[in-house]
Amino acid sequence: MSLDGFSVDLGGTKTAVAQIENGVVTRRLQQPTDAGAALADQLTAIETLLAEAGYRHGEPLGVAVAGRVDREGNWHAVNKTTLSAISAAPLGAELAARFGARTKAVNDAAAAAWAEAQLGAGQGTFNFAYLTVSTGIGGGLVLGGRLIESANGLAGHVGFVSSPLGETICGSGRFGTVESVAGGRGIAAAANLPDARAVFESGAHDAIIDRSARAVATLIADLTTILGLDRVAIGGSIGLAPGYLARVATHLSQEPDLFQPALVAATLGHDSGLIGALLMAQQAGREAPFR
Repeated sequence: MSLDGFSVDLGGTKTAVAQIENGVVTRRLQQPTDAGAALADQLTAIETLLAEAGYRHGEPLGVAVAGRVDREGNWHAVNKTTLSAISAAPLGAELAARFGARTKAVNDAAAAAWAEAQLGAGQGTFNFAYLTVSTGIGGGLVLGGRLIESANGLAGHVGFVSSPLGETICGSGRFGTVESVAGGRGIAAAANLPDARAVFESGAHDAIIDRSARAVATLIADLTTILGLDRVAIGGSIGLAPGYLARVATHLSQEPDLFQPALVAATLGHDSGLIGALLMAQQAGREAPFR
């Protein structure tokens, strides 16, 4: 498969831009995301990074973002504490206006799931899920070889399901979600530290980190109950942190065998979303992988 072009991955904490050649990231630039910026300012930041990376107008461009991207290409923040100024923002139309027709706006976890299913940890599976554990908890579901989507873009936002460990209101407005317990913001709040990195580096909050892993393990068992998952890949800055996957595996092993899918790290690592966004941009205009 020839996969060449540029890609953007805009999350709650950082924005990354990559040049991809033959399906491999050959150049990557990133900077902190301005979580309070509106669409125009987010696009200006992306445009600046792309120019530095060597992007030229009209080249294939995939843009993966945290939050919902509906069927019309409008971008909505689900967790308002992550991207406070984004609400029904016409991302798809603005991308086409600024960068040309060969663009595609997608949810970041859905993009990562599609990349892993096609080129990484999900190859050879029938029902596969990708979970990103980062600032928030995102997900993408590839069932029977098809990426699951919905008209409103909410499909796959598994971090907003309820957790038995949840005790606070999530930024989504729901009470006691997996994200409120397991996501970076929830971890930092529980430790009363500025961010999840500080929690991990402190070495003094093992119980909080373990609680996050336990919530993710329970989520995996619940999703397996509903979807009959064969394999789950974990990605994200927290999900790929040393020792975190092993913690999730330990908690998952306490479930009955039937509810334990194969658990692996994302093969494409931190590049999953970047590669998946370009893959989906390349497929735009053909038969989409999710109908």
